Amino acid sequence: MDRLHAMRVFSRVARLGSFARAADHLELSRAAVSEAVAALEQHLGVRLLTRTTRKVTLTAEGTDYLERCQRILAEVEAAEEAVRGAHLKPQGMLRVDVPTAFGRGLLLPALPQFMKRYPDLKLDLRFNDRVVDLVAEQIDVAIRAGTVRPKTYVARRIATTRRVIIGSPAYFAAHGRPQRPEDLVHHTLLGITSGATGRPVELHFRGGHGPRVEFAAIFNLAEAQLAAALAGAGLAQTIDLLAGELIARGRLETVLDDYVGDGPPLSIVFPAAARGTARLRVFADFAEGLLLRWREGLARAAPRD
Repeated sequence: MDRLHAMRVFSRVARLGSFARAADHLELSRAAVSEAVAALEQHLGVRLLTRTTRKVTLTAEGTDYLERCQRILAEVEAAEEAVRGAHLKPQGMLRVDVPTAFGRGLLLPALPQFMKRYPDLKLDLRFNDRVVDLVAEQIDVAIRAGTVRPKTYVARRIATTRRVIIGSPAYFAAHGRPQRPEDLVHHTLLGITSGATGRPVELHFRGGHGPRVEFAAIFNLAEAQLAAALAGAGLAQTIDLLAGELIARGRLETVLDDYVGDGPPLSIVFPAAARGTARLRVFADFAEGLLLRWREGLARAAPRD
């Protein structure tokens, strides 16, 4: 049995939840895929997958083995890249997961230049606001806000953020401006749910939490929260990364600036086994450069006394 081949086949079946779909992706016959997984199970002496007529699911042993397989396969790929000289020339597929607002606002406009510079590098881009399991979903690199777990990931901090309270000029003209965080209880507030917990994120200011408030509307996407604030529906607390351009253009305004506290740091995150690959390195440098230019742009646009 070619053990590495069997591990690759098993990983693909587990990720796709289907022998037939895995066979299509791997350009193998379904029988060859079934034989590879069966041989691996026989070699290990455990059942890795539970098969029914409708779906394929991982057993407890299969879940543990899949995580180990992903790490081993990533190490093998990194070793092969080093031998081929890919450490000098980025190439191959890079699977990237980024927050929606970052992807649309910063990444997409700069993407043509990046692709032109690295024509042999192929990107599989995924935009979402949930915290994904990089190993289970075969993600090579992600951009995340806040604390990074588990310890099997490597995190490279690339930017800091600030929490700001924003609203439209029309909202402030109609409802006035809060002077202290406590004044927010008298305003219409737009909340956001946490991608990690699914619960509404509490207001934060310098030194800790803000007043306990009721949100008139809660959104699961930061873009939707910003759009509602832009429409004059209420005030929202967000990180300056997301609202910076709209603030600079005067479409949104900030209040309570003297009470602003630090927001979550932004990090490039990747499985430890992928450390050092050229394609990951150039994307990390690219993303860090985007955020650095964004931060410099905000500083230039900030009003001066």
